[in-house]
Amino acid sequence: MRNFLIIFSLFFYGLNLQAQKPTEINYGDNPKAGNYFNNRGFKMYYEVYGSGEPLLIIHGNGGSIKDFSNQIPYFSKNYKVILADSRAQGKSLDPNDSLSYEMMTDDFNGLLEHLNIKSCYVIGWSDGGINGLLLAIRHPDKVKKLAVTGANLTPDESAVDPFIYKWAKSLNDSINKLPITPEIKKDRKLLHLLSYEPHISKEDLQKIQCPVLVIGGDHDVIRTEHTMLIANSIPKSYLWILPNSGHSTPIVYKDLFNETVNDFFVKPYRKIEGLDRLR
Repeated sequence: MRNFLIIFSLFFYGLNLQAQKPTEINYGDNPKAGNYFNNRGFKMYYEVYGSGEPLLIIHGNGGSIKDFSNQIPYFSKNYKVILADSRAQGKSLDPNDSLSYEMMTDDFNGLLEHLNIKSCYVIGWSDGGINGLLLAIRHPDKVKKLAVTGANLTPDESAVDPFIYKWAKSLNDSINKLPITPEIKKDRKLLHLLSYEPHISKEDLQKIQCPVLVIGGDHDVIRTEHTMLIANSIPKSYLWILPNSGHSTPIVYKDLFNETVNDFFVKPYRKIEGLDRLR
């Protein structure tokens, strides 16, 4: 089953994946920047780079800190960049049976509390985008501005490409028939997220107080109309659909992604109404 999950992850994240250049720093396994802390029943692994305004970056399902090797060098020049392996992923081993986006979101809130960070900028990719939205909903004081790419609100074909959605459900059904081992237990939790969560309403999004940049690829596994729905449901939102891109916008358009997100962070939110839209 491990091979199936690896294949799924490569397909899910790599629709337009370009090779990443090796870096001198081993992001995601860097003893100089990494630490563990006991967080709500498991040991959470995290790394911190740079100095300045705090910026939390959250990876997607089955990913890890190393997924942001294109973002860390750029943002750490001007921000205190905080990254962690989400519960039951990467180096954050979790012996517990259940896993939900709400649990992971509260884990990140716990990490920020541990680091004495009252509020920060946030970037979230895929499941990390879902966590970012929930962090702004559940812990609004923690998020100054939020950029999410490839996030969804519901686990159905209105949000996710039908082929990917059915494939995830099929994998989930298959893994539930296998004998339980530690690896199978972990994979079950991650596939359950893809098949049966999240459940975020438009009313929940309307509670978000901070400005949000909502990003998607025009060939993303998340339907473009669903990404538009997310942006339209958040009071202070901008929408950015990248052409000729799948789910891997932080990799395919790494330089433009970094520059645009940073520009969103540093500039004040401006509400555009009426005739201003035509200027």
